Amino acid sequence: MNARERWIKTMTFANPDRIPFEPGGPRESTLARWHKEGLPEGKHYYAHLLETLGIEPQPAGKPVGLGVDFRMIPQFEEKVIEHRDGHYICQDWKGNICEISDQFDLTYLREAKDFVTRRWLRCPVENRNDWLAMKTRYDPDAPGRFPADFVRRCRQAADRDWLLSIHFSGPFWQMREWCGFEGLCFMMVEQPELVDEMAAFWSDFVATMLDRIFQHIAPDMVHISEDMAYKAKAMISPDMVRRFCMPSWGRWSSQARQAGCPVVEIDSDGYVGELIPLWIESGINATDPVEVAAHCDINEFRGRFGRQMAYCGGVDKRCMAKGGSVIADELKRIEPVVRSGGYIPGCDHGVPSDISWPDFVHYGRLLAKITGWL
Repeated sequence: MNARERWIKTMTFANPDRIPFEPGGPRESTLARWHKEGLPEGKHYYAHLLETLGIEPQPAGKPVGLGVDFRMIPQFEEKVIEHRDGHYICQDWKGNICEISDQFDLTYLREAKDFVTRRWLRCPVENRNDWLAMKTRYDPDAPGRFPADFVRRCRQAADRDWLLSIHFSGPFWQMREWCGFEGLCFMMVEQPELVDEMAAFWSDFVATMLDRIFQHIAPDMVHISEDMAYKAKAMISPDMVRRFCMPSWGRWSSQARQAGCPVVEIDSDGYVGELIPLWIESGINATDPVEVAAHCDINEFRGRFGRQMAYCGGVDKRCMAKGGSVIADELKRIEPVVRSGGYIPGCDHGVPSDISWPDFVHYGRLLAKITGWL
């Protein structure tokens, strides 16, 4: 069974020969620590982990990226506006004016290289005029939206033994990037018609992009980024979710199903117990990362939602940091859900730097055992 078949069978409650081994990925500061504790410089952490555990790498073809870009085109100019008191005031590629420590540079705002605290001073959409200007950056026909060799890439990916996924932002995530979290929440109360308009625009834009992709290929997973929960509650009410988010989720899920895509997965940090029923209703059948510190209990979720929802993640990173019997007990806690299917266990977010390389290897060995690799 190849990696693609194994992943799909696991996430659709079929019968894989083994469960995918996905312990989680480190950030930059984590790797810096691990290189001091036994991970050789220049060696990929996952390859070295497999070697250390005695697991043979699985043969697979070279993945082909489709090269489709759901982001704004053109992007804003990245620039430092001011440097003072150990901080940069800068504009990121999304048009936000924000503040970060001068220990970092603008690349840390472009991608999740590490855990970086930032403060947003102004977001690009504060009113209707801002919105009218912003929407011009999301033309599906903009040069660079699809690569010139897109059709060739689809043909190359047709007979694959690796997982093909498409990633884009959900309506809450995208509107929050435009308006900022507080700005969006105020708009939902004070200018709901404007939020309706933005949500409908984003729904149409993504649907158009998906139609063009699905004409040529059906991916194995559609992955929607949608962080929308605090430690114990969702960030907006169920009524707001139904109004502003569910129409998009349902539309895109239906497109994916009709194209033959088996998994539509949504990513949200925080406590998602209130959101999962709404996701299921919208046709979403998988979620990650199931953060334990946010009171997400994968055993409880499996009891409540059965096979309507599959999961990735769910292993408490705090237990990984403590190591020893603590992480052993944590994996015993999740093992019933592993055995019942529809679950790829791994770290419940990016692997932080308080987890040592020896403890990560110990955790990896235990995880490899319950997923059938050792």
